[in-house]
Amino acid sequence: MRHFGHLAPEIRKRLFHMEPCEFTADDPASLLSMALGATLYSPATRPRLADDIVRQARAGVVSMVLCLEDSIEDSEVPGAEENLVGQLTALAGRGDRAALPLLFIRVREPAQIPDLVRRLGPAVGLLSGFVLPKFTEERGVPFLEALTAAEAAGGRRLFAMPVLESPELLHLETRVEALGGIARTVDKYRERVLALRLGVTDFCSAYGLRRPPHMTAYDVSIVASAIGDVVNLLGRADGTGFTVTGPVWEYFRTQERIFKPQLRSTPFSGRAEELRAALIEHDMDGLLREIELDRANGLQGKTCIHPSHVLPVHALSVVSHEEFSDAQDILRPGRDGGGVLRSAYTNKMNEVKPHRAWAERTLRRAEVFGVAHADVGFVELLTAGLAPAEQAG
Repeated sequence: MRHFGHLAPEIRKRLFHMEPCEFTADDPASLLSMALGATLYSPATRPRLADDIVRQARAGVVSMVLCLEDSIEDSEVPGAEENLVGQLTALAGRGDRAALPLLFIRVREPAQIPDLVRRLGPAVGLLSGFVLPKFTEERGVPFLEALTAAEAAGGRRLFAMPVLESPELLHLETRVEALGGIARTVDKYRERVLALRLGVTDFCSAYGLRRPPHMTAYDVSIVASAIGDVVNLLGRADGTGFTVTGPVWEYFRTQERIFKPQLRSTPFSGRAEELRAALIEHDMDGLLREIELDRANGLQGKTCIHPSHVLPVHALSVVSHEEFSDAQDILRPGRDGGGVLRSAYTNKMNEVKPHRAWAERTLRRAEVFGVAHADVGFVELLTAGLAPAEQAG
């Protein structure tokens, strides 16, 4: 699989200075954690789940979570498990694992992990791991122990993606202790933790809040402070940190826009102007702003609940030619001693030592999402990807 692999080769050649790399579910965690991109959630109750997975893969989705937790009612769990096992078993029978996205199951309790692995049998080969909800030190250890046992029983490498969403992480009096416990737990099981996911919906729930579509998670101060503390402790670039993914965008239409659109019209022309209008109509301009703020705050990828969110996340994950040029200059051999350089674009100064970690992360992102040509921006990437995504349904 590869990002933008659903586009024709000639279109990718027109868009990319360096195309995204190909990768498989068996690649190292360091690559896969960056490659997650827009992780699309789907309730495990969907009657045509196997077909949905194939269709979304053809539309450019590279990671999916099949949910047995909050997306379904409590009474639906037994039927959802049965449906999930049956659909994945049928999907495994079709072959061509390489054409499928990275697949994860979001469970409710630790005991579900070994039980599902047992029931899946050979079809467990389709799984990349499990999403662990409401993760704390107390709740997390049983989940990770169950995952370790299931991995040994199933003979398949399985990753964990803990979801940080418990009230203890939000409440001021318990936040430091809760974060410290999570840090100890995930460090102990470091080789099994692919990424940490933020459950901002649950954060808001603790205070009876819900952000409207013209506001981002960073406009809700209490949520923004929690995100900052999570990245502070768990997202460091010194080798001790983990990939932390961006929060879900809760898309819904409003009858009336209170604030003016956030998308400037100047980057748009021709068909792109139509795209801008469609994005504004569907309140996607707020999503684009939040994606940019995710990256500025140290987050990679994003939880998505609607297929229309996938392409914007991926388009804004592509490394610009300017970013790539700066990163290469900073990491050029022989510059370990530091110093300050004028960028090749002559619009900024690159400081070799302070910007090194940024440059290394940028080149990792360039490997999996590619580097755009100098005259290609997110508008061109969105426009090119729109037609194939629409055809995929």
